[in-house]
Amino acid sequence: MELIILGSGTCVPSLKRGSPGLIIKAGGEFLLFDSGSGTIRRMLEAGITYNDIDYIFYSHIHPDHVADLVPFLFASKYADMPREKNLDITGGRGFKKFFKKLNGVYGRWLESELYKINVRKISNKTVEFDNFKITAKPLAHSKESTGYRVEAENGKTIVFSGDTDYCKNIVELGRNADIFILECSLPDEKRVAGHLTPSLCGKIAAESKCKKLVLTHFYPSCDTVDIAGMCRKYYKGEIALAEDLMKIVV
Repeated sequence: MELIILGSGTCVPSLKRGSPGLIIKAGGEFLLFDSGSGTIRRMLEAGITYNDIDYIFYSHIHPDHVADLVPFLFASKYADMPREKNLDITGGRGFKKFFKKLNGVYGRWLESELYKINVRKISNKTVEFDNFKITAKPLAHSKESTGYRVEAENGKTIVFSGDTDYCKNIVELGRNADIFILECSLPDEKRVAGHLTPSLCGKIAAESKCKKLVLTHFYPSCDTVDIAGMCRKYYKGEIALAEDLMKIVV
């Protein structure tokens, strides 16, 4: 398995950090998780196109996490490089309704005669795919917020929180994960409900006994403090601070 961070930032425009998005390669397939503004350009910088993506998973439907969904589907209709393989798009509670409304606005600009889009809801269950399985759990951010655990055929696991506050489900989702990707929006002293801070990330990582912790989704104030140091008060394992286009192989 391989993790590629596409965007390590938030809704705040930044020359350093793009909006949330990452790719997990599992069993030879490309899984895109979230697609904030600029994601499809970052994909190109990583050598990946919209034609490569097999599955898209959304943690929730806030704009900084879904902004490039419409551009992704619109680009897939480009006459010189049209997408031809079917696409699975998955989200939590309410996602199918959200996608239906998008389709109502854009209609034929998102639809193609060359491939089919399968939209599914997943929440609090495990789904088996050909080369991997996904376990999803609802998290404490918005009503549709969902975290994902990806397990490859060889048993290696990568877990992605999306946006969340501390909750039992995120600890369980990350249990013994090889890589645990947690949002870390703000320093401890700027904590807001529905998001994690370094200390909370450290507490979750320690309780889950994950092997490696990757922190992402940084607001600008995170770049002015010792995020890793705050996290290490609770978690003694390996910590990586995400950067755009960072790659980690499991």
